[in-house]
Amino acid sequence: MKLYSEEVSTKLELMRQILVETEAQGLRLRGTDWFAWATAGASHTVLLTAETGVAEVLVTAQDAWVLTDEIEAQRLKDEELPANFQLNVNPWADAARREAFVRDATCGGKVLSDRPIPHVEKRLPSSLQQHKRIMMSSELARYRQVGRQASEAMTEVLQAAKPTWTEYQLAGAGAEALWARGLHPALTLVAGERRLPLYRHATPSRELLGRQAMLVFCARGYGLYANLTRFVSFGALTDDRAHNHVREIEAEALNLCQLTSARTPRRPLPCQPGVTLDAIYHALAQAYQQHGFPHAIREHHQGGTTGYLAREIVANPTTTDTLVENSVVAWNPSLPGAKIEDTFAIVSDGKLENLTYDPNFPSVEVAGRLRPVPLIN
Repeated sequence: MKLYSEEVSTKLELMRQILVETEAQGLRLRGTDWFAWATAGASHTVLLTAETGVAEVLVTAQDAWVLTDEIEAQRLKDEELPANFQLNVNPWADAARREAFVRDATCGGKVLSDRPIPHVEKRLPSSLQQHKRIMMSSELARYRQVGRQASEAMTEVLQAAKPTWTEYQLAGAGAEALWARGLHPALTLVAGERRLPLYRHATPSRELLGRQAMLVFCARGYGLYANLTRFVSFGALTDDRAHNHVREIEAEALNLCQLTSARTPRRPLPCQPGVTLDAIYHALAQAYQQHGFPHAIREHHQGGTTGYLAREIVANPTTTDTLVENSVVAWNPSLPGAKIEDTFAIVSDGKLENLTYDPNFPSVEVAGRLRPVPLIN
């Protein structure tokens, strides 16, 4: 917990510098992503599908609070929050009391927020948004744990899967394996033999898996997302060409991340020149073209940066955001019946660390990296 306390102290210092720069009196964080970031991985989530939770962070020049109600306060204090925060507790039926507290704490002044009240609060500056997307060493340590657990859950489930399972059963087994490791199954996509070539975003159905299946996780732990896609084949694959194509297409994006990322500046942003997300998008478009699939770039998004959101920024032709050291990316090129995805941190000297690699899952070497192949079950 001491390490987490130091991380929070660093972030509070950063937020207070933002207050000085913007001449604001308070900074208010409501979203699940921002709450986890500010509290070094604490969770305010009760309803898993909600973008906000049962508490929020308020930071002023002198103090830092977690604002919540009397239902949640004791559990958050006992199980979630680092010691850097005071609690302010309002009756659950009196939300107006919380707003009055915020006005008093900020002397009725300017308040910044990730989800601002219209005409009352202002949006967070882009510089703070960028800081959330660059991992501290303690955040990367947690990310490694989440990635390892998510990939182990994936392997466990696909090794147990049967062709007679329904897509619902495979998704349920995936969610169970994640929950057993303390991870939120924020997304579990499944496609069996028939639906696999038809849909890129295949939400599970009651159909049987058949001869092969795809399973996709967005697994959340400490607020951080481990994103990965794997395939299982019940019997030998009759045609592996599409999987070969997506592995080689993905390598173009990973090569750019590894070779041209900029070092993380100590302060301030913007960063030194590095690869931009639009450059990777265009490289992927060219790779699809070279592999004989000129329209595939339009048939599904290709991924981008990840962290406290499944995708912090999705790469497109106009995203000029720059990748730097300690950024985290997840690319997911796909073709009908094939897809590839892992979560990579850009670490020292532009090296890539695969946070969701499991040595127990079958792989082949592509451009010097071990990349997953369908598990033959």
